[in-house]
Amino acid sequence: MREIKRRIDKEMNIGEVLEKYPEARRVFQKHFGEGCFNCPGSRLESIQFGALMHNKDVDAILEDLNSTLK
Repeated sequence: MREIKRRIDKEMNIGEVLEKYPEARRVFQKHFGEGCFNCPGSRLESIQFGALMHNKDVDAILEDLNSTLK
């Protein structure tokens, strides 16, 4: 049977997403920059909070993240 991956949502924390889906790193880098990975908060903050702090569209980020899971 084919494995179905869980969709990423805005409430998930960035660290959790990176741990489960290492390929998401490129998406976070695209939207938040390389500094995201050196920030201790990135392991604790939700995607929604990160989008707010970087003045980015959370829906665009989620679309990019979920498209990497296909």
